Amino acid sequence: MKSVIAENLTKTYRNGEVKALAGLSLDVEEGTVLAVLGPNGAGKTTLVRILATLLTPDTGSASVGGIDVVKNPDAVRQIIGLSGQYAALDETLTGWDNLTMFGRLYHLSGSASKKRAEELLERFSLTEAAKRPIRTYSGGMRRRLDLAASLIIKPKVLFLDEPTTGLDPRGRQEMWGVIDELVKGGVTLLLTTQYLEEADHLADDIAVIDHGTVIARGTSDVLKSQVGGERLELVVESHNLSAAVALVKSALSVDPTVDDGMRRITVPVSESSAALVKVLRLLDEAKIHPLDIALKRPSLDDVFISLTGHVAEEAVVEVAKKGRK
Repeated sequence: MKSVIAENLTKTYRNGEVKALAGLSLDVEEGTVLAVLGPNGAGKTTLVRILATLLTPDTGSASVGGIDVVKNPDAVRQIIGLSGQYAALDETLTGWDNLTMFGRLYHLSGSASKKRAEELLERFSLTEAAKRPIRTYSGGMRRRLDLAASLIIKPKVLFLDEPTTGLDPRGRQEMWGVIDELVKGGVTLLLTTQYLEEADHLADDIAVIDHGTVIARGTSDVLKSQVGGERLELVVESHNLSAAVALVKSALSVDPTVDDGMRRITVPVSESSAALVKVLRLLDEAKIHPLDIALKRPSLDDVFISLTGHVAEEAVVEVAKKGRK
């Protein structure tokens, strides 16, 4: 069953000058995690805001849990949770006060709000900090509390819009652990991110979007296979580079890619283990001792560059340039 369906969504800003979504379509199976992967400006946040009933699309349709987000937004809000890019918390209040306030806003009774706050503070390892003002929390603690607030009503579908933005590596790992736990509990999750590693780690399925439309969809392995199979990478001393290139070309009957500066030789391989053994044997016979040799699979970075022609950070740079004009 599809928990989330979006069909041909469009959304423009500035009287049509900025096209945030350009006929975007996707769906999410119940109980799975879909990562919507793309750079800043690709349309990720606009998509989430439409699905969470905070924006109305110009054209197209969308439903969550079988409920139309435009025709019946109140019903949609009863089954979803949302955590945006920036923590939606009152910094003058304590963690406890924030969660009980969210409970009352969701029309829980006073006692039910307090009970749910206690459960969530314990679940997110925030009990000791419960009575401290939010302004004293670290970035990771704020993000965990914001995520806790989105779970007040035990949503069936959860939208996380770049949940680890601004966190250091440790904070990001902590959030990943929390998200993994939620998924094990059966929550359907749509996660937007510009971190390729995050999509690889968390998602059952990945939708790559660029300029407001889905340009590829599949599991991490499927997307990586579109770029090609494994590759053999070899680094040698400068004086051995030419000989090693000739040896690899002869052994595998493929023209390798050579990075003279890094002294790196890269060649695609099909039967990877056999190719590695063959090249190592020939290198040994030629008395060429590699500084490094490894078999590598394409990364999601490689996938994104292959699909879009640019790195994920490029759009961020463009936005920054426009902001300075």
